[in-house]
Amino acid sequence: MTVRTAMLLAAGLGTRMRPLTAALPKPLLPLGGRTLLDHAIDRLEAVGVERIVVNTHWQAPRMEAHLAARQGGPAVVVQHEPDLLDTGGAVRAALEAGHLGTAPFFVVNGDAFWLDGPRPALARLAASFDAARHDALLLVHRTAHVHADVGFGDFAIDPEGRVRRRREREVAPYVFAGVQLLAPALFDAAPGRAFSMNRVWDRAIATARLAALVHDGLWFHLSTPADLTEAETRLHWGETGESR
Repeated sequence: MTVRTAMLLAAGLGTRMRPLTAALPKPLLPLGGRTLLDHAIDRLEAVGVERIVVNTHWQAPRMEAHLAARQGGPAVVVQHEPDLLDTGGAVRAALEAGHLGTAPFFVVNGDAFWLDGPRPALARLAASFDAARHDALLLVHRTAHVHADVGFGDFAIDPEGRVRRRREREVAPYVFAGVQLLAPALFDAAPGRAFSMNRVWDRAIATARLAALVHDGLWFHLSTPADLTEAETRLHWGETGESR
């Protein structure tokens, strides 16, 4: 399956990344010589995505100017949110506006950064998505392999790839990697105007239609300035064999 549309969630305030995000949207922070936003757009373009919706709120003019300066690549639709709609509400608004079409689409967090394994992670998601069984397919990473504080993880996965939430006092083996492939039906009868993706994930878990794919490359949790510094150091070491 070739996925033609995607949404980049870029409207958040990035408060844990302050002071770096005091005057800059988090997706415009640089890593490895490019912004997080450009890394994500490049990866989406590489697997055939033709239209990307980018929602904006915090420092929206800077985000829109950056997008306008890009040359070539997928068409970009800016969805400005005067009031934050949260992750689920933002995606539903894009669906209702007709920007994402009627086929499955990618959703990528604006601060998601990963290095692919033998095959691009987005291509693996597209190849693994089964509309008969899935409303959502999440990319997850092994909790123990993350070089940052991700708490006790997010999910466990059964042999069929279906996920369940972490139980109380349990260390879950997988953490959400900020990348997912969704069917529009996931948002049927979605709650309210502004809501978290967690609300629709939980409904999909209840009907066994939420599944996960384990990432086979590197993934970087980017929540704080220290996380960004650590990621930059690891990238530099991987390219040169030298620490900074």
